[in-house]
Amino acid sequence: MRQSLIPRIESAPARELYFFALYRVLEAGLLAALLFSPLASMLGEPRHPMLGTAVAIGYLSATLLFLLLARQHQWLTVLVFVSTCVDITAAVLITHALPSATAGIAMMLLFNISAASLLLTSRYLALAVALLAVGGLFGEFLWATIHDATDRSLAEVMMFAVGYLAVAYLAFQIGQRARSSQALAEKRGAEVANLFEINELIIRRMRTGVLVVDADNHIKLANEAASGLLGDGGEGQHGNHGALLTKAAPELARRLQLWRNGWHGEELPLQLSPDQPEVQPRFARLLADSETSLIFLDDATVVSRRAESLTLAALGRFSASLAHEIRNPLAAINYAVQLLEESDSIVDGDRRLLQIIHQQCQRTNGIVESVLGLARRERAVPEHVDLNAFVRRFVDEYQQTLSIETDSLVAVVGAKPVQALIDARHLQQVVTVLVQNALNYGRLPGEPARVRIRVFQAEQRPMIDVLDRGPGIPEGVAAQLFRPFFTTSEHGTGLGLYIARELCRANQASLEYVAVPGGGSCFRITMPGPHALLPA
Repeated sequence: MRQSLIPRIESAPARELYFFALYRVLEAGLLAALLFSPLASMLGEPRHPMLGTAVAIGYLSATLLFLLLARQHQWLTVLVFVSTCVDITAAVLITHALPSATAGIAMMLLFNISAASLLLTSRYLALAVALLAVGGLFGEFLWATIHDATDRSLAEVMMFAVGYLAVAYLAFQIGQRARSSQALAEKRGAEVANLFEINELIIRRMRTGVLVVDADNHIKLANEAASGLLGDGGEGQHGNHGALLTKAAPELARRLQLWRNGWHGEELPLQLSPDQPEVQPRFARLLADSETSLIFLDDATVVSRRAESLTLAALGRFSASLAHEIRNPLAAINYAVQLLEESDSIVDGDRRLLQIIHQQCQRTNGIVESVLGLARRERAVPEHVDLNAFVRRFVDEYQQTLSIETDSLVAVVGAKPVQALIDARHLQQVVTVLVQNALNYGRLPGEPARVRIRVFQAEQRPMIDVLDRGPGIPEGVAAQLFRPFFTTSEHGTGLGLYIARELCRANQASLEYVAVPGGGSCFRITMPGPHALLPA
């Protein structure tokens, strides 16, 4: 998991407890330095020298111990309360031992009380610390007054007492607000960190490639899709960081520069690496006044498929309407042929032509029915078909329509019947498309077309191969053969192979192109066997 950009907020009370303990060591050290140095005379005549010395040494030792324990923030409340009680006790004893330093020690104790109230989370503990300080102050004053050993006034003691209570209350309120603000900041920080991780995950898993490029064309961020599209030019989401776009994708860098210069015309999709699909780049500024740019790389094939789906939907409705219009004149032609066949004035040669017209009308009507079924997404009506007999009949009928006598169409069948479960009308249309393509494109320049229809069985599946001896199909073209509207001919629609495959799928069959090592092309139809389950 990538480290979050939102830093973890450190526990403020634990840090402040350490500095409070450090300050306490400073107080104890200052007191010990004044007592055990030539500057001791600045403290005036001590009332109890031995008591002052003992308290100074004991207090310094206690503060050093509290400094060592200050890192244990889980004991924060206990440490603050106990250490402050020690501060108050030491302050009262030092005040009694060194009456000349009473005002200074009372002032120093004011900070300890305020710091303790700031760190304590309980209102009652903060009040207890202030009351202990006030009680110690009044107790020492009463003891000294009873023994006539003080020149302090009651007003001074009362002012310090009021100050202790007021500072404790205000410090506690400030501490409460600081803790609430810190808790809110930590909550908001955690929410921002979670949102950052979610956004990063969404961007990383987007199918659209996203690149962030600075003014110097250095890649600052690339999601998984963009890294895959960059191919050898990128090294993954982390490896891309700092790479030059001009090196990873020169053409994309060129288009980005054109866009920055104000050119916003449409351009054709580009391919960033050999084994990746074409992409359509889109550019945007990360911020209005920033030179950092966002590049979105949309997969052109996805856009193309959406356009094809819309076109096919419209074409399906159009085909259904057109098929209905074709059926009426086709029926009239078929009826006229039947009437002519009954005439006694028709010679035998013309009668054979009428038979061909009648057969082709029936075949065309079957094609119309198949197109209508495909447009309506009607299910196929499979039946048991002897493929050997089917191919022989198909070749005999098709040879009568060959316009070039030198072209050849041969059936390669065995003696043993090969049964398949398929809609015979659909199979007729599929084989017709494949044979027409083989006769039109499967010929070498200056040579006649030689097409074979082979029937065989492999792995208990009946198959039909339509083979030619033409120049073959390039690998790049073969990958797109069955895409709708893809054609290499100026006069083709690019729908023949697509409809053929859809008809095969409707029959639980498959149509695929098989490369022929010795040259030529092969389209293979693999059909369900005679014992396959019929579709429900």
